[in-house]
This record gives sequence, C-alpha cells and structure tokens, in this order.
Amino acid sequence: MKLKLLGIAVTALILASCGKKDGDAAPAAAAEEEKVLNVYNWSDYIAPETLDNFTKETGIKVTYDVFDSNEVLETKLVTGNTGYDIVVPSLTFLARQIQAGVFMPLDKSKIPNLANMDPAIQANIAVLDPDNAHSVNYLWGTTGIGYNVAKIKEVFGDAAPTDSWAMVFEPENLAKLKECGVYFLDTPSEIIPPVLKYLGEEPNSFDPAVIAKAEERLKLLRPSITQFHSSEYINALANGDACVAVGWSGDILQAQDRAAEAKNGVEIAYVIPKEGAPMWFDMMAIPKDAKHPNNAHIFINYLLRPEVAAEISNYVSYASANKAAFEKIDPELKANTGVYPTPEASKGLFSLAVLPADVDRLFNRIWTGLKTGQ
Repeated sequence: MKLKLLGIAVTALILASCGKKDGDAAPAAAAEEEKVLNVYNWSDYIAPETLDNFTKETGIKVTYDVFDSNEVLETKLVTGNTGYDIVVPSLTFLARQIQAGVFMPLDKSKIPNLANMDPAIQANIAVLDPDNAHSVNYLWGTTGIGYNVAKIKEVFGDAAPTDSWAMVFEPENLAKLKECGVYFLDTPSEIIPPVLKYLGEEPNSFDPAVIAKAEERLKLLRPSITQFHSSEYINALANGDACVAVGWSGDILQAQDRAAEAKNGVEIAYVIPKEGAPMWFDMMAIPKDAKHPNNAHIFINYLLRPEVAAEISNYVSYASANKAAFEKIDPELKANTGVYPTPEASKGLFSLAVLPADVDRLFNRIWTGLKTGQ
C-alpha cells in the first residue's frame, strides 16, 4: 500500500561507504556488480531518508520508481525485461507470478535480518509462497473506508453508517455523498471481493454468477463515484475534495496526517467495516532477470533492520511484520486500531485469493466496462 514519492522516479545520489552493522555483512559477490539498484515500489510508501541513508552506507545508488496498482506492476513483469532489481507486489499477485516463473529464489544466507520477522506472519505468507522462498514482507494493511468526519455527519447526521460497507455499497447512501466527492481504488481485485462480502457472498468466489452480483451492484454505484484512483484519494481527502474513499489503511492515515499538518480543519477517520474487509501483504521480490541481485539482497537486508523498518512504518502508517521493530514503532501508531486491528476486527479480515486467469480476465472486463460505461 507511501511523500513522499508519488508519480515520479527518485534517485538517491549520495555515494559513500561505512562499516557494516551486525547482521548486515554484504555478500562478497556484490563487489562484482556495479553500485546500482533499481526499485519499483508503491507510491507514498517509504520514509524520506531511507534511500539516502542506504546509499551513504553502501555506496549503492538507488533509482526508485513507483506504481499504484498491482495490475500495472503485473503487466510489466509479464512483459519481461523490466530493468528492476526489486519489485513489491501484493501477496496474491506474487503467488501467481511465482507460478509463472517471474522471480528468482532468495538466497537467505545473504539476508540474516530475516530472523527479525514475525514467525506467525511468515507462516501465513508461506501458504502462498512456500517456505518463504521468493519474497519478504515489506508492510501489510487492510482495505476499508476513509471519510471526512464533518461532511459525513452533515449528510447523515448522527445515524451515519460509518462502521459498515453500507455507507459506500448501498446506492442510496452513496448518492447522498456524490456532491462532496467519492473515490474508489482503481483495482478490481480489491473492490469486487468486499462488495461480495457485503452482499453476503463468498468474497473470493470464482463463480461468474456470483461475481455478476458484484458487477450489478457496482453499476448502481457508478453514477456516484467521482474517480477511480489508487493514490490521488490521499490528497483529495486531506484537502477536503473528497468526503469518502474506499482505500488502503495507511494511505487514509496519511491523509489524516496531511490534513493535520495543513491545519485546514479537515478531520479524517478510517474504519474497517464490521462485515469484514481484505487484509493484504506487500512483498519484496527479485525478478529472475534482475541485473543487480546481490545489491537487491543487501537492500532487503537493510530494510529488515529494526530501526529502518520502524522508521518506514512510522512514516507511512502501515503495519510492519518485523517483530524486532515493534518496540521502535510510535506508541500512537501501535495503538491505532486502523493499523493494528483489534482481535474482534481481525476476526472479520480475509485474505484475497489468487485469481485464475479466466477470473482475472472477467474482473478486468467488468472493471473496464464500469469505468468506460460500455
């Protein structure tokens, strides 16, 4: 799921070197590679000093490009020759890409800081990446509802259904919000499942007849949706240009922070709907055609240092699977149930399925029709 670096490539140009910390010994083979690393990550998803600090320590110059949907990343990976050494797909997309032979196995001997990862989360991830062979978790989060507290109260009064998908998935409710700005993520794989969940269906159903129910509901919602976008809703919420967004947890908390920094009077809240919501994991992986795989291993190991992982988590407001970093995470963030859900909310979270090719095509066809009106 991030300033930050939206829509641009950022290159860390400060070159230097210094001694290694415990658990950070670089592989000898890295000396054979040029001091370059090409990273493709989600927008607004790293702390401001992370890349410069890495370059200062290692002398490895990082070119950092960003995307805002798994579909965009997957298109590049399937085409091949991306030029990237590290990419960050979500777990369900990664699993399908592993099956297609897109990634090289990790050399875990070069990533001693893997010992810092939470074993329970590692086991969860291993269901789709057996033995955690190809990836390491970067951050994780949920998909839910971000909203402008004052504007929602203005529309619904004290009866606002802010704890339910009903606020955005019931046509009559969304129609009331049309004038104040409605944003949905531009990714069918994260919108169709929660719509199905709200409708009482299996969210990961592959049955075309069941999926058609989500399509029909989305068609009813479409006239009230201002924009489909997977990053612009952050500023739209923060600036008061949107009153509600279906988006990612940390993004919406970033909108909250930006509004507070601007002192513009906008109060943003995030909720995991009571009916249940998607839980996802974003994974660092190395394409099999990466030109600088040793540098990629060095970078992954660097990001798994507790202080580095905590710095990123604190800045982007997403949860870290780095158990050793937890004590360094801001207490306010750790206490935020939008970042680390309560046990009760956690019961309703569900992982997204790895879509078969035919279902993936169906999702994309539905989405194209929805956005174009055809």
